[in-house]
Amino acid sequence: MTFNFIGNYSVIISLFLSFAIFFRTIFRLKNLNELIKIDLKKLIFFQFFFILVSFICLLILFINSEFSNITVYYNSHTTKPFFYKVSGLWGNHEGSLLLWLLILTLINFLYFSKSYNRSTKERLLTVIFQQIIIFGFTAFLIFTSNPFNEIFPSPKEGLGLNPILQDPLLAIHPPILYLGYVSTSIIFSSALSSLVMGNVNSKWASHIKNWILCSWIFLTGGILLGSIWAYYELGWGGFWFWDPVENISLMPWISLTALLHCILVLEKRSSLGSWSIILCISTFTLSVCGTFLVRSGILNSVHTFANDPERGLYILIFLFFIIFLSLILYFFYEDKLNFSNKSFGLITKESHILINNWFLMYFLSVILIGTIYPIFLEVISNQRISVGPPFFNKLIIPFLIPFLIFMSLGPNLGWLSSKKIEKKIILLTFFIINLFLSFFILKIIGKVKLLTLLLLAANFYLFFTTVKDFLKKGYKNFSQTVSHLGFSLLILSIILNAIFSKEIIANLKVGEGLSFENNQIIFKKIETSSGPNFEKIVGVFIIKDKKKIDTKFMPEVRIYNQPEVITSEAFIKTSIFKDRFLVINPVKDKTYFNVRYQEKPLMVWIWISTILIIIGGCINFLRNEK
Repeated sequence: MTFNFIGNYSVIISLFLSFAIFFRTIFRLKNLNELIKIDLKKLIFFQFFFILVSFICLLILFINSEFSNITVYYNSHTTKPFFYKVSGLWGNHEGSLLLWLLILTLINFLYFSKSYNRSTKERLLTVIFQQIIIFGFTAFLIFTSNPFNEIFPSPKEGLGLNPILQDPLLAIHPPILYLGYVSTSIIFSSALSSLVMGNVNSKWASHIKNWILCSWIFLTGGILLGSIWAYYELGWGGFWFWDPVENISLMPWISLTALLHCILVLEKRSSLGSWSIILCISTFTLSVCGTFLVRSGILNSVHTFANDPERGLYILIFLFFIIFLSLILYFFYEDKLNFSNKSFGLITKESHILINNWFLMYFLSVILIGTIYPIFLEVISNQRISVGPPFFNKLIIPFLIPFLIFMSLGPNLGWLSSKKIEKKIILLTFFIINLFLSFFILKIIGKVKLLTLLLLAANFYLFFTTVKDFLKKGYKNFSQTVSHLGFSLLILSIILNAIFSKEIIANLKVGEGLSFENNQIIFKKIETSSGPNFEKIVGVFIIKDKKKIDTKFMPEVRIYNQPEVITSEAFIKTSIFKDRFLVINPVKDKTYFNVRYQEKPLMVWIWISTILIIIGGCINFLRNEK
């Protein structure tokens, strides 16, 4: 009861502090001859402090299993392990929104504390825009999603957390993903304030670049963790399935990637300022759009939190308000974006960055349409359709080929001009060599297709040119080289994974077996045991490979007690070359089991390559490379 009271009123105090900070900042804007007094910084700190107090109170309620709290009641249970009691805090709509607000106020405080090199007016305007966002989410939390509502009389037991969320990776996935999402708010607010001030220049680009890098690094890491979790926990047997909520996290990442490259041009050549501002606005808008889709209940996904039209309507109105405010400010102050009309040639670093940004915007548009079109179709015609991998693959893969080629060429070109014809001839010759190499590889495996050939050649081209740049240039642009190398390795791993993957699905009972190419799968026996809050059925399988080597596989079926849910736990044998993946599901009164066996080449390299991309971003952040 006490922690409910403290947590609830801490959020309310934070809402009033938003008013205080907002009007105090406006007052300071009218008195720029005075320095920013320490009281504004104190107000911003206390806003963060009271949200932190509220977050700690809810955490204590989860740890102590206080089922009088409605959020704890719906998302916890006394038999749940301690680690998942803690992660259960953000494994639901109300708690995750409080975590979102905690990060939002923390980032606001960090920005204000670390931006003394910017003008006073710009900092104050950024705080005003940031407070509008904080007020919107705080009001959303209090009036539609209060995590401190109580139940009378107090239940003795809770309903428990969704078992598929009881996983170590998913416990740390949301906080990291939210750090990426919420960091885009500062990018948005700073962009609008610089637009109003007419300070969109190379100095602003240098200032905001680190915030963009931080957001991009955390968002990439969050997507990676979610992808790994889905691979082994959901039994999908893959790294990406174009699930709507996966797409929602990918869209701001694509926009951030385009923005990061634009900021480099703005920092170096004072060009692409308007495009940078548009991308700043788009990135945060996409983050809020993702929040709306996940929490409105209109998406059908294992990742979604809420199913409440009132919540969805609130965020939709807030989203339209942000878009409307941004557009009004952009068109009103666009004339302050006074950049020189200097042009750059077609074969220059600037032009290739711009062309690749167009490709990224195309990919973003395809994903956006594929995600929201089924929603609009259902609203308009009451027809339900599912947009899956074939749609995205057909529209994205052909354009990935020129994207990879331009990505290969860009680092080898100069700013403003690139006149060395011999370098261009070498690059062209190198691509033709990669084309022949790809043809021979596909010819050997008997899968020569034009699209696959061109995609593989373009990717080999990016991979080898990146390796060449690293060997030739050493530590110059080291972060860029590492990230590009990671991306080329990622695409290469995905292509080879798609070409060489194998799968067999069959219904088996104990004692039966089946042959799969040169493998033999034998269902030896069933074992049962208990976990902390579940019973498990373990299937013991022996798989004989073509060398007649026996390998034991032990996939599980878990039956959770609260809530009563059956899940499948895949058994995966990982090596540097391939993953061997086995998952089972009970059928026919648990006499037969549906057995799904897969061989997934280079899966571990998909994770390693994404980590390389993140490392490249971290190096750039620490070394502040240009």
